[in-house]
Amino acid sequence: MNIILEILLATLVVIFGWLSYYVYKQFTFLKVRGIPQLPPSFPMGNIGEIGRTKAFFDILRDVYTKFKGTSPIAGFSFLFAPSYMILDLDLIKNILIKDFSNFSDKGFFHNEKDDPLSGHLFALDGEKWRNMRHKLSPTFTSGKMKFMFPTVVGVSNRLIEVISSTIETDPIIEIKDVLARFTTDIIGTCAFGIECNSLKDPDTEFNRRGNQMFTDHRHSQFVEALMFMYPKPARALKMKYNPEHVSEFFLKVVRENIDYREKNNIKRNDFFNLLLEIKNSSSMKMEELAAQCFVFFLAGFETSSSTMGFCLYELAFNQDMQEKLREEIQEGLKKNNGELSYETMKEMKYLEQVVKETLRKYSILPNLVRMPIEDYPVPNSNFVIEKGVSLVIPVDAIMNDPEIYPDPEKFDPERFTRENIESRHQMTWLPFGDGPRNCIGLRFGKMQTYIGLIALLSKFKFSITDKTEKKLVYDLKSPLRRTMNGIFLKVEKI
Repeated sequence: MNIILEILLATLVVIFGWLSYYVYKQFTFLKVRGIPQLPPSFPMGNIGEIGRTKAFFDILRDVYTKFKGTSPIAGFSFLFAPSYMILDLDLIKNILIKDFSNFSDKGFFHNEKDDPLSGHLFALDGEKWRNMRHKLSPTFTSGKMKFMFPTVVGVSNRLIEVISSTIETDPIIEIKDVLARFTTDIIGTCAFGIECNSLKDPDTEFNRRGNQMFTDHRHSQFVEALMFMYPKPARALKMKYNPEHVSEFFLKVVRENIDYREKNNIKRNDFFNLLLEIKNSSSMKMEELAAQCFVFFLAGFETSSSTMGFCLYELAFNQDMQEKLREEIQEGLKKNNGELSYETMKEMKYLEQVVKETLRKYSILPNLVRMPIEDYPVPNSNFVIEKGVSLVIPVDAIMNDPEIYPDPEKFDPERFTRENIESRHQMTWLPFGDGPRNCIGLRFGKMQTYIGLIALLSKFKFSITDKTEKKLVYDLKSPLRRTMNGIFLKVEKI
């Protein structure tokens, strides 16, 4: 018995010693390479304040502000996994565009076998990503957007009806909730081929399941972080990221819609129909199709509704800008006999400026992530970025840098005139990323955002109330920029 205890004790000592050495090597990885870094703490590295006193974008800004101009790269520890934060704009351009072949991977967790919905374009790497991107790219051309345009306009008309009805009893609206239901109906229609009707009934199953994607978690934040730090061991352990009830619902919806459309030979001008064509002309499985629908919903639902909400919030404080934009919208509609066309929307330049400034000030996703396939010597320095080490591109910090955008807290659409855009580095505005792995759905995201704003500003005036936060409070636990208390605005018919 004593021998067994001694063996167990020795084993535990060896394991503890190995773990201690591993953690020590991880925490000193950046220091021994001469990479500047804010001091990490065990076990959270540089993210210990997230969820308590700071959001993720606050942490990124701290590192960026501290080391920008002193080095092309800085250190960043996500738990005890070292990462490189890229500070130099030319180096960012190399990573995203010029040397993309070495930086095509993200290193995110995905497990198509045990968690089918995780096998989507955003998470895939290597040949799997290239093959899927090649299949999906034709579905997001300008021509395909024109086909979907009438469907989105139809949902925007229902948005006007719902707001008109709501303000008859109370002119103060929590606008973010309404906009989330608007984008839910759009994505539900275009990505899943079903009428969600969440604008009229917020308690529809599709709307509830959509919200659960952001509120329900299968694991704790710590375990989720470990899965993304060590995706290969997590896959070997058959770990799943998505909650079972969310996966079952979305897989069921996709399966039923495939059966219904194929049995009844139904064709529609939507994303789901395009995916069906890809499935029937290639080796795409039903689970792969469902994963792409899932990420389309995930990306389009939150980003566009939040962007519209932040935009209306700023326009409520800046009535002169709101009126200027409304005049452009009304003039464009008048030229087209009161109807909105795809071409009319594209001609609204001030609308584009306003949305770009919103995306600058309120970046929904605060950073981009890349992972080198091979060692990469950093130009004009002695640094080498090792293969397999995660890279963080601090998009939010760059777009709120006062040396690039003076007085960054000020909302100023004039920053995005053609002349001002051309005067800045290409990498100073990256809400959709850039290069071959930019956001594949950026055209659709812009389209539904533009259509929503055109519909609302052509019919309603938005202004602040006593319930409107003068400084928005964010959810510190969310990896995306999300308001904690919503956005309350007064809405009046014009």
